Order: sequence, then C-alpha cells, then structure tokens
Amino acid sequence: MDRPELLLEVSELHTYYDDSYVLQGLSLQIQRGQVVAILGRNGMGKTTLIRSIFGLTPARSGTIRFVGEQIEAYQPFEIAQRGMSLVPQGRRIFKNLSVKENLLLPTSALARGIKKPLSDSHPAKQYWNIETVLDEFPQLRERLKNGGNELSGGEQQMLAIGRALISNPDLILMDEPSEGLSPRFVLQVGEIIKRMRDLKHSILLVEQNLALALSVADYVYIISSGKFVFSGTPEELSTQNEILNEHLGVSGSKEISHIH
Repeated sequence: MDRPELLLEVSELHTYYDDSYVLQGLSLQIQRGQVVAILGRNGMGKTTLIRSIFGLTPARSGTIRFVGEQIEAYQPFEIAQRGMSLVPQGRRIFKNLSVKENLLLPTSALARGIKKPLSDSHPAKQYWNIETVLDEFPQLRERLKNGGNELSGGEQQMLAIGRALISNPDLILMDEPSEGLSPRFVLQVGEIIKRMRDLKHSILLVEQNLALALSVADYVYIISSGKFVFSGTPEELSTQNEILNEHLGVSGSKEISHIH
C-alpha cells in the first residue's frame, strides 16, 4: 500500500498582529487528496492561519513546507506559482471585470511565473480550464459577459472557486466559502469540494457551517485562542461532548452525529 503523500506541513507557527499574539505554535499536516477542516468560534485565529500559510500575514516564527519546499518567507504570488490557490473570505472577485476575464486572470498570471507542473500521474493534471469550470458551474456560462458586480452572492462565490481551480492547484485554501449563501448554493459548494477531492486536490477549509464541514472533511482541527484544542476525524470529534459544547456551541455528540 502506497504511503500517503505529505503535501503541506506547518510546524510551530507563531503569528502576531502588532502586539497581539494570534497563532500560538500551531502545527498541522495535509496529505494529497485530503480535505482538512479548521473549526472554531469567530476571532480564534482561523483566517489568520489561512493568511499566514499563503504569505498574506507572515508568521513571526515557525516553518511551512509545501510539496517539500520551505515557503514561509515567500510572497503570495510566489506561493501561488508553486501550486497553491486561495478562495478568500468575502469572495473578493474583480467586480469591474467580466466573468470570463475573472476566470482567465490566473492563467495569464501563472504563464509569467514558475508554477511547478503536476506530475503526469496526477489525476488533476490540466483537468481544469475555462470549459471544465463552466461545466461545473453552468450558471456562470450564462453570465460570461456580465460584470462581477452583476452576479448574485452565490454566483460570485462560484466564480471565486472557479478562478482558484483554473490554475490546477495542488492545494486550495478556502476561507468561509459558504458564508452568506443560500442553502442551494451551500449544497453546491459541498459537491464541488467533493469533486476536487476526487481529483486529488488537497483542501484546507475554514468553515462556520458545521454540517458542510463535517460532510466533506477527512480530518478536523478545532482552534481556540490561537491554539488547537482538538485534532482528529469527524467520527472522533463526535465523542467529544465537552469540546463540542465549549468550542463549537454544539450541545452534544447526538447533534453532531446527526449532522455528519
């Protein structure tokens, strides 16, 4: 049996905002094709972790290794060129550009960079292009010429995810992808995450929607005040009544078992 490929390894990450000590020695790992969820209440450090990994809020100390390369000193564009994509909180598409122009941006940017190609055996090698993204999100095909500001919130999120996919990344960081979406779009987000996992993309998912997170995650970390207070599978989490109540506001294992 092949040993799982370690894609991302974060070790003893310490991040500050000025004098505020936000991430207090976090360590985590993500394997190829794994969906890892980061759960926790607001203000506990989830988004800061995503930003530190992607180079937007550099850590003061600790190491981040991506596909075996140490990257914590790199700029975000250098990290993107190496095969990592970000779906930021709040979508943040270019609203003055058309849907098509938004989707083409990553390909033109990476063409000028040094993105490492996926191996020939990787299931996602060159899978995603504008056509396959539009097949996955048919509502965007109907809006190709529309500006980003003409899309609904759900359509903007689909565009943000499609834009991240089109560079065929090894790892996708997703920060609250279901935030502000209708139940229909939340279900669609869950399906696309499962599709990405089937294609052996790895996903680091920050999510407040517990039902969505537990329906797609292979492994879960719970963060509180900048430290991980739990790590394990969704099934293992379902037995931790005290942690569920204190850190997620879930009344007990029966409720989480029903969700999962």
